[in-house]
Amino acid sequence: MWKMNHYLPLFLIASCLFFISHSQTISSTSSQHRCLPDQSSALLQLRKELVEKRTYPDDYYGVSYPKMKSWKETSATAGFVGLSTLTAASSGCVIFKNSTLPSTTSLPPPQSHLEFGQLVRLTHLNLSYSFLHGRIPSEISWLSNLVSLDLSFNYFEYSVGADFYETYLNLRRNDLEALVQNMTYLRKLHLDNVNISSSLPQSLANLSSLTSLSLPYCNLLGKFPSDIFLLPKIQAIDVSGNYNLTGFLPNFRSRSSLKKLHISSMNFSGEFLDAIGNLKSLNFLGLSQSYFSRELPNSIGNLESLSHLDLSGAISLGALSNSIGNLKSLSHLDLSSTNFFGELPKSIGNLKFLSHLDLSWTNFFGELPNSIGNLKSLSHLDLSSANFSGELPNSIGNLKSLSHLDLSWANFLGELPSSIGKLESLNAFYLSSTIFSGKLPDSIGNLNSLKYLKLDSSKFLGEIPPSIGNLSQLTSLSLYGSNFHGQLPSTLGNLAKLTFLGLGYSLFSGKVPSSLGNLTQLEELFLLYNNFEGKFPVSLTNITKLTWIDISGNQLKGSIPSEISRLTNLSSLDLSQNSLTGAIPLVLYTMPSLSELYLDQNQLTGPLQFQNISSSQLNTLGLSGIKLDGPVPRSIANFTKLQVLYLSSINLKDKVELNIFFQVKKLQSLDLSGNNLLVSKENINSTHHKFLDLYLSSCNLREFPDFLKAQNKLQNLDLSNNSIEGKIPKWFCNVGKGTLQNLNLSFNLLSGFEQPLKVLPWKFIQFLDLRSNMLQGSLPIPPLSTRYYFASNNNLTRKIPQMICMVNSLRVLDISNNQLIGQILQCLSHFSNSLSVLNMRNNCIQGNLPKSFMKGCSLMTLDFSHNQIQGKIPQSLVRCQMLEVLNLGNNNINDAFPFWLQSLPEVRILVLRANGFHGPIWTPHTRFGFSKLHVIDLSHNNFSSRLPLEYFKTWNAMLMVPAKDKSQTEYMGSQFNYYKDSITVVNKGIEIFLVKILTIFTTIDLSNNRFYGEIPNSVGNLRGLIVLNLSSNSFMGHFPSSLGNLTALESLDLSQNKLSGEIPQQLIGLTFLEYLNLSHNQLVGPIPQGGQFSTFEISSFEGNFGLCGSPLLNKCGNNNETKSYETRHESSIAEGFDWKAVVIGYACRLIIGLVIGCFATSRRTIWFVRNFGVHLRR
Repeated sequence: MWKMNHYLPLFLIASCLFFISHSQTISSTSSQHRCLPDQSSALLQLRKELVEKRTYPDDYYGVSYPKMKSWKETSATAGFVGLSTLTAASSGCVIFKNSTLPSTTSLPPPQSHLEFGQLVRLTHLNLSYSFLHGRIPSEISWLSNLVSLDLSFNYFEYSVGADFYETYLNLRRNDLEALVQNMTYLRKLHLDNVNISSSLPQSLANLSSLTSLSLPYCNLLGKFPSDIFLLPKIQAIDVSGNYNLTGFLPNFRSRSSLKKLHISSMNFSGEFLDAIGNLKSLNFLGLSQSYFSRELPNSIGNLESLSHLDLSGAISLGALSNSIGNLKSLSHLDLSSTNFFGELPKSIGNLKFLSHLDLSWTNFFGELPNSIGNLKSLSHLDLSSANFSGELPNSIGNLKSLSHLDLSWANFLGELPSSIGKLESLNAFYLSSTIFSGKLPDSIGNLNSLKYLKLDSSKFLGEIPPSIGNLSQLTSLSLYGSNFHGQLPSTLGNLAKLTFLGLGYSLFSGKVPSSLGNLTQLEELFLLYNNFEGKFPVSLTNITKLTWIDISGNQLKGSIPSEISRLTNLSSLDLSQNSLTGAIPLVLYTMPSLSELYLDQNQLTGPLQFQNISSSQLNTLGLSGIKLDGPVPRSIANFTKLQVLYLSSINLKDKVELNIFFQVKKLQSLDLSGNNLLVSKENINSTHHKFLDLYLSSCNLREFPDFLKAQNKLQNLDLSNNSIEGKIPKWFCNVGKGTLQNLNLSFNLLSGFEQPLKVLPWKFIQFLDLRSNMLQGSLPIPPLSTRYYFASNNNLTRKIPQMICMVNSLRVLDISNNQLIGQILQCLSHFSNSLSVLNMRNNCIQGNLPKSFMKGCSLMTLDFSHNQIQGKIPQSLVRCQMLEVLNLGNNNINDAFPFWLQSLPEVRILVLRANGFHGPIWTPHTRFGFSKLHVIDLSHNNFSSRLPLEYFKTWNAMLMVPAKDKSQTEYMGSQFNYYKDSITVVNKGIEIFLVKILTIFTTIDLSNNRFYGEIPNSVGNLRGLIVLNLSSNSFMGHFPSSLGNLTALESLDLSQNKLSGEIPQQLIGLTFLEYLNLSHNQLVGPIPQGGQFSTFEISSFEGNFGLCGSPLLNKCGNNNETKSYETRHESSIAEGFDWKAVVIGYACRLIIGLVIGCFATSRRTIWFVRNFGVHLRR
């Protein structure tokens, strides 16, 4: 690698080699001028240094090597050919003060330099793309006759250890001033990517001959001299990419000769002046990433020569001018990520020469104008993530020249128009995450030129149309996460040129069609996580070009065919999470190209055998969760390239001997979790074997294995769910001390650290899990690098150490369920910009909440419930615009309802129960919010007010009935890999602690307050509501019949109010209603019969002396004195639990407990807690 210097390496030599001139340039018929022999020798020596001795390839960074590579000595002229713009010199070629050329590519010694005085006639100097670096010497300014200077795109890469760096040419401010002052004839100045890092001299505006100025990405500072725009001969200005360069556009003159203006990604501001329309010669205008305080003027339509207009990312208020349609020469228009509002002008259809149109990430509203179909020259159209509404116009089919169409993430409604099949030139079609309804049109099969089709996460219904098999040119088809279902059409086998097929995470079923075996060019096949069944398709083994097969997460049965050995180019095979049976074919271990093999979570049986594997190419082997017989054979040590091995839960009867794996020489990652591990007490010679990843969760370990003492390269270590007890030994703190990134010691019996530590020692750790142990004393302080820290469910006491404030990279901090005391540290709000989850639930913390949440707060979950917090909720919490969960229940907060919470757009869970809140929960001056609210619990406070009739109308998340048949459940907090939100649901004295909360769970609990007036009918609009508890208030008036609309309701408690009238018959339609309590009201009339009402007991209706009918003893129509009745005593789930409502899961189509399973009749508490992690409290 070349040596770094502060000056330009060989600049003084190379400057005289490219363009030596005199006052007259040679014509095409001029004879070649000879150089003196010593000068010829010097040129050849230079070529040898720069070309023959270099260490990087000819096409370094995509450009050809410097021009001197093609220099050749000719006997006829003793000159050099291969110089593209050389002009003749009348007095020789090269003159050096010293006659010898430096022998290295470093800077020449100070006494060896070029006599610039001999080059006064040099007019053109081009050293672009020459890999030069260092400082440009001040002597460059001596070349006073230069008309063209180009030093662009010179940079050099070098390494220090494993780190790579780039260095560029540098030009000092003083040298730039001298250059501009002396080179008064300069017409072309190109210094692209030269590091200037200063302001431009005002004298640059004095170069009256200047026609082209190119200074992009030069780190320019200060204000750009606006007079440069007005130079009489200027034709091209490019100062883009100088983010700290300020300035504004001038009043351009009507006779301006400017053809190119590129000021993108700068700090230009001010107004767009109408004078922009004077640039009649302009053909390129680049204004991306700019900010202007005025909208684009109508005069933009005067630029009759403009062919390229780039406004991408520009911030400009107002609508796009209709005059945009006057740009009759425009071929390239980029409006992506602009903030134009209003509709896209219909005049866009007038741009008959437009070939490239980018409207991605725009805010235009309304429909895409039908005139878009007039753009007959359009070849590239990008509408991805655009805000257009309505249907895609049928005229889209008129774009016969279109080769690229991107509709990904667009909001077009309705069906994809069948006219899409008329795009005969379409090469690439992207429809990912679109919301088109209906089926994919059959006309898709008419796109005879299509090579790339992407439909990932699209909403098309039904099956893939068989016509897709007509796409004879298709090379890539991707349908990841789509809604397509049913069987794959056999016509897929007609796609003879297909190299990539991705159908993962969809709803396909049936057998994998054997016709896929006809795809002889296929290289990558992804069918993962569908519902495919049957045997492994043997026809796939005919596709000898396959390098990657992933059919994991399906329902394949039978054995793995031995014919798979035909796939000699296969490098990765994933058949995990199926129901494959039989023995593992031994040939899989010795396939010539196979490097990754995943067979996890199948029903494969038999002994584990490894034969003749010394030549195996496997570096990753996954066999977790299969049913093996016998021990792991010692022959596993014969894998010479194996680096990653997953053997968790392999159901061996015998213990797994850890010693065996130390013999696998290159093994770096090992997962033995869920096995009965045998760790020898003998001295294991493991010092020569260093793991990077080690997963030993649930291995019945009772102590820290001694072999870990030598593991100083570990990055991931999991010892969770064992029985390791006592204190963490001193030596363990040195395990991976400088390398460990993830450490999991959760669910053990650890009581603390043998060596007291102020800060835990693993300086690069990011994930640290100490939860569910028996840790005592102070909270251990994690290293500064920690991002996820869990210490919940321990016996930690004392105050939270102030040192936790130093760990400002935390994203998740969960120290819930301990016995921590003292005040809340105010500093926790100071790094809320990085903190996403703060959970201190169920401690003994006192004092006030942090007062100053920062601007840009990124908190998503804030849980201080079950503490002794006092005071008020700080209004600075409104800065946390990403907040989803706020749980302050069971504290001593004394405050009015925080109305400003309704302005937080993402709130899903709001729990303020069991505090001292008081007053109304709405005012006429506040706008209703909570559009994403799923759970609200305000119970056991002193709230008192009427609820307005429109109160629930904006609670949009509860309006839709949840899709209970979703194949994959989602939980709140699922954006984190290691954390899920949890909550306590209270009903009739029973607390149910839900360890995870399904995103479709919804509940309203306003019980035990002093609300009065009528229950708003708008509550009946919340069709997705599952639990409604308004008990123990003073609601009066008739029972709202609109509650009969709550078809998802499972629990309804209106007891202890003053409701009157009859129970609406509409409640019979609530087929999921499992718990009902209407007791102690003033209801009269017959109890509805049928439906779920036949399951409710007397206790659901007692205290309403005007009610009659089953299950009450007094019959309807009997005017005699109401008979006394005896309340039946029911056994309950837990002591005191007489609640008929039970926690029902998806299998019973009910989700009140957010668990999977049924619990309708057995009521066995132990079984319930063990299976669902649900804790019941009295």
